[in-house]
Amino acid sequence: MMLAAQSGGSSRSVDRFDRNRIALSGGIEDLQNHFKTHKKTREYQAHTSKVHSVGWSCDGRRLASGSFDKSVSIFLLDRDRLNKEFTFRGHGGSVDQLCWHASNPELLSTASGDKTVRIWDVRSQKSAATINTKGENINITWSPDGNTIAVGNKEDLVTFIDTRTHKIKAEEQFKFEVNEISWNKQSNLFFLTNGQGCIHILSYPDLQLQHILQAHPGTCICIEFDPTGRYFATGSADALVSLWDVSELVCLRTFSRLEWPVRTISFSHDGKLLASASEDLVIDIGAVETGEKVADVPVEAATFTVAWHPRLYLLAYACDDKDKYDRKSDAGSLKVFGFQSD
Repeated sequence: MMLAAQSGGSSRSVDRFDRNRIALSGGIEDLQNHFKTHKKTREYQAHTSKVHSVGWSCDGRRLASGSFDKSVSIFLLDRDRLNKEFTFRGHGGSVDQLCWHASNPELLSTASGDKTVRIWDVRSQKSAATINTKGENINITWSPDGNTIAVGNKEDLVTFIDTRTHKIKAEEQFKFEVNEISWNKQSNLFFLTNGQGCIHILSYPDLQLQHILQAHPGTCICIEFDPTGRYFATGSADALVSLWDVSELVCLRTFSRLEWPVRTISFSHDGKLLASASEDLVIDIGAVETGEKVADVPVEAATFTVAWHPRLYLLAYACDDKDKYDRKSDAGSLKVFGFQSD
C-alpha cells in the first residue's frame, strides 16, 4: 500500500526507540520497573478548545487529535518528541471521534456533529472524501480489513460506509442507546455497547443478531479489542472494566480501581496492558493477564480519550478543560505519558 512512507529518517529513529521498549517481554515486575523510569508526560498544544479524541496511525509515526474547535491536528513522532505537522479543517461541527485505517498509515476518518464523516489523507494533507449522513455523529470505527467505516449518531442510527466508493451501503436503526461500536479482528462481527449494560454482537455484513452479553449492571460505555485478537474489554458506568475472551464470549476478570464511570480504554501494542480512564484524577494501567496494577498516570481533570502507541509503551490522552477561567492555556492540549524520566 503506502507503507513506503515509513522509510524517512524520523521513522528510523522511531524504530530505534521502539526496540528498547519491545525488549520488555518479561512479567509484571518488569513492566512496573519500566514505568518507574519511563513516567514522564509531555504536553502539546493541539487545539483552541477541548480535545475529544486521540489516536495513533498504524505505523506509530503520527498522532491525531479531534476537537470541539472543529479541527483535526496531526503530530509527527520523532524519537521522544511530538512535532505538530499540520491541521485539517473543514468540519462544520465538533470532531467527536476519529480512527485511523488499520493498515494504511496515510488515512484517517472523523465523525462530526455536522452530520458528515470525512476521510483525510495525511500525505496530501487534504480531505479525500466527505460523506453526508442523517444525524449528528458521535462515534466511529474502521473495520480491520479497511473496507468499511461505521458511524453512530445521537439518534442511535449506525451508518455503514464503503470506503472504496465512499457510498453508504447500509443503515441500522437501534431501539436502545448505542454508546460505542467496534469490529472483531476478522471484520465479520460487529459489536455495540448500550445503555442497558449489554454488548450486542451482530454478524457482518448481514447485521443479524448473534449474541447479547449482559456485561454490566450499569450503562456499557466503551469497547476495545486487543491487538492480539484474544480479548476485548468494556468500560461501564459502574466504574468497572470487564475483560472478555473473544472466542468463548466469557468474562475473564474485571478491573475495579477507578471510582467513576469508565469513559475510555486502550490496550497496549502487545496486549499486555490495559489503560482505563474516567473522571478519576488518575489513568489506571493494569496487567491484562492478572488484573494487577502496573502504573497510574496522575491527571488534573476528567479524561475522555486514551490511546496506546501501536509499538511503544507511550499513552496519548486528553483531559477536560480544568477551569475555563483560571487556566485558559489548558484548553485544547493533549498529553503523552511514558517518555524516559530525566
